[in-house]
Amino acid sequence: MSYAKVLCVGLVGVTGHLVEVEADLAAGLPAVALSGLPDTALNEARDRVRAAVVNSGQSWPNRRITVNLLPATLPKFGSGFDLAIAAALLGSAGELPLAPLDGVVILGELGLDGTVRPVRGVLPMVVAAARAGITRVVVPLPNAREAAVVPGVRVKAVDTLHRLVAFVRDGGRLLDPPPPAPPGTADGPDLADVAGQELGRRALEVAAAGGHHVALLGPPGAGKTMLAERLPSILPELDDPMALEVTALHSIAGALPPGGQLVRRPPFQAPHHTATVPSLVGGGTGLARPGAVSLAHHGVLFLDEAPEFNARALDALRQPLEEGRVLLTRTRGATEYPARVQLVLAANPCPCAKPAGDTACECSPLTRRRYLGRISGPLLDRIDVQVTLTPLRAAELMAADAPAEPSAPVAARVAAARAAAAARWRAHGWRVNAGVPGPELRRPPWRLPAADTQALRRRLDSGALSARGFDRIIRMAWTIADLDGRHRPDGSDVDEAVQLRTGQC
Repeated sequence: MSYAKVLCVGLVGVTGHLVEVEADLAAGLPAVALSGLPDTALNEARDRVRAAVVNSGQSWPNRRITVNLLPATLPKFGSGFDLAIAAALLGSAGELPLAPLDGVVILGELGLDGTVRPVRGVLPMVVAAARAGITRVVVPLPNAREAAVVPGVRVKAVDTLHRLVAFVRDGGRLLDPPPPAPPGTADGPDLADVAGQELGRRALEVAAAGGHHVALLGPPGAGKTMLAERLPSILPELDDPMALEVTALHSIAGALPPGGQLVRRPPFQAPHHTATVPSLVGGGTGLARPGAVSLAHHGVLFLDEAPEFNARALDALRQPLEEGRVLLTRTRGATEYPARVQLVLAANPCPCAKPAGDTACECSPLTRRRYLGRISGPLLDRIDVQVTLTPLRAAELMAADAPAEPSAPVAARVAAARAAAAARWRAHGWRVNAGVPGPELRRPPWRLPAADTQALRRRLDSGALSARGFDRIIRMAWTIADLDGRHRPDGSDVDEAVQLRTGQC
């Protein structure tokens, strides 16, 4: 038989597509032709596969070999097709009876010595295979635990090409995935470490309960970074669909934690202020890779010293914050990554950044405006909670007899508030108040009484507030009511939301 076919999976962004790897042998000068829109790494598979086949003790067919990857119009990226190409080649040469691999997806990169090496993106590949009706997959041993988290799929692993050949030819044993690692502890920064800053703690709790973005301003040492780093400690754990999305993104980026388990804790990304636009929103040649905003999907993206970031990089976040996704267009096609994050900005009020705050500032008013003006108005308008922290006093810092509230009780209140919001918006498909469209909150039965929003409407009419800001304050009012255990917000909730947004009552 001079033709054989096996199954593999190709990724475009986080979306997997079933790929048929065909191999055909014909008379002619010995050569290998690879078609189906392969990238550079995949084109180099010809040399890797040849060396791996020979070094695994198999015969290389000295004929004209054509390898085709279907669908031919789908761009193919990476080295994850190596093992499938080797199996198809050996099958077309009559060396392997491929019946045991019917309906089996094969993934893996080959080393020159025939070892099977791990590849990125195995989790979304196996998810795509399962959606296509595939129930059996063969993956590299280091990826087996990651692949095994997908329900309804039987996962087997290989460490060498020789093991796969022995399984197909002689019924040899494939490897089972390692047992699941014990669940990790939730150790991490705790709110109990933060001294004072009641306003900042309240802002963080409201933001966590409603999924709102936060901007923390204040002098050095006020606790901005400490508060931001503790936001994940009061967020609920990710459910199964959310955990699959987050784990798939980290798998594609090669940032999956050791053990290959589902990521259950909301991710926390804190890029340095020298980060470029591609590192924040994603990019790269060929297949665009996810950036920090996508790796923080369903978690927190923290930009410390926000005015020090490049203005273009900051403004590139505006669209992902509104749409919850990033669409990266390149010459070979478009790639979409999810990016539903909670953005946290932290900034000093001016370049001199005196610990005493405004009272000791040496900067001119123009310098202060220019410094904070590096964060554009349209970006700030998308930040729901904007609070200014005051310098800590010695009494607050040394108050050992009155320890600060830890994260656990705050997380319990946040979970209860999120459950109330999810129950209210379940019929519409929204999970948190920050995701509710503004027009929905301005229509019955969710529209608040005119008396409760009178002051807010005056701010809108005077130009002190944008229409987007109006909607975001209403959303925060609903979150504050949820934290208080009430079914609807009242005027006091709107007033607190205004204070958290503008710093004014």
